[in-house]
Amino acid sequence: MSKDSRPDPATEAFVRHRNLLFTVAYELLGSATDAEDVLQETWLRWADVDLAAVRDQRAYLVRITTRQALNLMRTLGRRKETYVGPWLPEPLLTTPDVAEDVELADSVSMAMLLVLETLNPTERAVFVLREVFDLGYNEIAEAVDKTPAAVRQIAHRAQAHVAARRPRETVSPSETRAAFGAFQRAVETGDLQGLLDILAPDVVVLADGGGVKKALPRPVVGADKVVRLLTVGLKPVRAEATFEPVEVNGYPALLLRFDGGIDTVVAVRIEGGLVTGLYAVRNPGKFSHVDGPTVLTR
Repeated sequence: MSKDSRPDPATEAFVRHRNLLFTVAYELLGSATDAEDVLQETWLRWADVDLAAVRDQRAYLVRITTRQALNLMRTLGRRKETYVGPWLPEPLLTTPDVAEDVELADSVSMAMLLVLETLNPTERAVFVLREVFDLGYNEIAEAVDKTPAAVRQIAHRAQAHVAARRPRETVSPSETRAAFGAFQRAVETGDLQGLLDILAPDVVVLADGGGVKKALPRPVVGADKVVRLLTVGLKPVRAEATFEPVEVNGYPALLLRFDGGIDTVVAVRIEGGLVTGLYAVRNPGKFSHVDGPTVLTR
């Protein structure tokens, strides 16, 4: 802190870019908790940097964050190998402006984060920095310790990989709201026909309990099976539970609460006016960022 009570230049720069750095780390890791750890490491290294030698503070901070995230991603890979049951990204309660930025919302959606899980760490970093944050190849090369030519090749390979797996259809906000509203009403009332009308024939449900809470051991696929899950499975608790509509990772979601506490976060994927994916996070260790909105930015 300087004599006039203002933060020193290093602190000012870090605070100015903190939301961006968190977004970068979260997209690389799929975990808000781990992203916060990366930001701590980023700050420690940034505090020792000679600012007079830094031409572009934003790029330099993104570089530090990316390197720290890459180091952690290799450790996380081993951790996920021993994770109990299906693994889903840590959900984030997000602000309305995230949903308005279609590209940002798509990049942090549950569906996209699961696609990014199929890339190796370097491919994921290159894809995210190029496609989401629009960094130049030279900047990315410094962040991932590769040549610009190698980064171009990695980017091309990662883009093709993601394009073959990502959701292809863009849904208008009004269509999304209508479909989500119909889905919420059907879930709350146990309306079998209402669910059949709003679920896509090949709808998929994934659930993450982390070995702490009971969850589906494998994906449930198909409207008939999902309807049974949402009607019969929820019937014993429906009268005691509340279903709160929120935005999670830029898209509609439901918070299932018991006695005011969060039991499950259900992110909803909508395409063509139908629900095509449900991502149910039950592991309470992943609820640190659903009590209040997280600011994401590019």
